[in-house]
Amino acid sequence: MADKVIVTRALTGGAPTADKNPAVPVTPEQLAKSGREARDAGAAIVHIHVRDPKTKQGSMDPTLYRETTERIRATGSDVIINLTTGPGAFFVPGAEDPADGRAKSIFVAPEVRVRHVEEMRPEICSLDVATMNRPDRIFINTRAHLTEMAKRIRAAGAKPELEVFDIGHIELARQLIADGLIEAPPMFQLCLGTAYGAPSRIETLLHMRDLLPPGSVWAAFGISRWEMPIVATAVFAGGHVRVGLEDNIYIERGKLAPSNAALVEKAVQIIRLLGYDIASPDEARAILGLKARREVAAAAQ
Repeated sequence: MADKVIVTRALTGGAPTADKNPAVPVTPEQLAKSGREARDAGAAIVHIHVRDPKTKQGSMDPTLYRETTERIRATGSDVIINLTTGPGAFFVPGAEDPADGRAKSIFVAPEVRVRHVEEMRPEICSLDVATMNRPDRIFINTRAHLTEMAKRIRAAGAKPELEVFDIGHIELARQLIADGLIEAPPMFQLCLGTAYGAPSRIETLLHMRDLLPPGSVWAAFGISRWEMPIVATAVFAGGHVRVGLEDNIYIERGKLAPSNAALVEKAVQIIRLLGYDIASPDEARAILGLKARREVAAAAQ
């Protein structure tokens, strides 16, 4: 499998991009359709956030996750479902009392952040091993919260995708692994180019890669114009890739991407031009140490 590259498609995210590019999927029906198209284009994994169909903003509504997941499963697609657990960790200090962030914060208990994972039992879900500044808020994931989430994710039968946005996050992830909370092989996502996180640079990617525990399976993505350059860099460096409208709404400079599938197709073309092949969902399962598809289907019943 050394020459097989896993392509993850991040369908929509939670940023206010739906008004900037009409191709950004919003409803569960649109998300499921986009996921099917991305699979046909070569993606083995679909990474899923949901949005409020009325406001188009990010949502934590478990009924939206349920409908989206069920729509994808109902097609019989072999694509690997990866549900986010990132929402619910944002704190905005109060203007008069910084400790009072109730007005604008979306900061909830760990069990609330993983309730859709416990219900829908996806094969993978993200676990953001990160506390960091964002332009208008703080993204907070304490070790205690991550420990509780990791325990619940493991009990639900999902594999955590350890999203790391800077070097210190890798050190915390290593501690979670040492504590026995993460099963081998650990799966990392190197997130490059987010505001105040690790920059989208070749040197940064290579340094983060070199800090990962031995035996790790890893992928990387770059935000905006760095999306495709990071695809090429990650492949050369021995990793896998993530692309999609969550991370970048353009297919080329000044031209909006017409679909998630178009971004996957471009990434697949780059990967093949570099002499590598695309991993099917079942090949990705083998690489990641996931259960065979028939066991996954039985567990989801």
